[in-house]
Amino acid sequence: MSIDALNWKILTCLQQNAQMSNAEIGRQVGISSPAVSERIKKMEDAGVIQNYHTTVSPLEAGYQLKALITIRAFMGMLKPFLEKVKTYDEVLNCYRITGNENIVMEVVLKNQKHLEAFIDQLIVYGETKTQIILSHVVKHNAVKPLKTSS
Repeated sequence: MSIDALNWKILTCLQQNAQMSNAEIGRQVGISSPAVSERIKKMEDAGVIQNYHTTVSPLEAGYQLKALITIRAFMGMLKPFLEKVKTYDEVLNCYRITGNENIVMEVVLKNQKHLEAFIDQLIVYGETKTQIILSHVVKHNAVKPLKTSS
């Protein structure tokens, strides 16, 4: 699907606030609410818009630590880990990556004891490295149109 300038304006609105009404989006981008609805539906059908979600504050939900944990999987342990990681409640995001490590995970934990217990579960699969997240510098940045070279 080709994403034209108008669709990018709609996507920008939705990335700022997925609950924005079609009427409000239409006012911001200069088209009718039904036209907005039709364009959104086409982008959903094409997979451009994949889902809508609510962001929950881990701190307000009772988690004291947020961390990035990388794993360098032991020989033969990557595939079992890729299945096991889906069962961990602590994992917010998990990526398979290139480089010395195979995996990077973003996790939330109650406290240092919880971190220790979680790492104890992971070390069966490989060597871990942990970085505690202190704050967000960029959070949920919007996907923007590709810049064309002149």
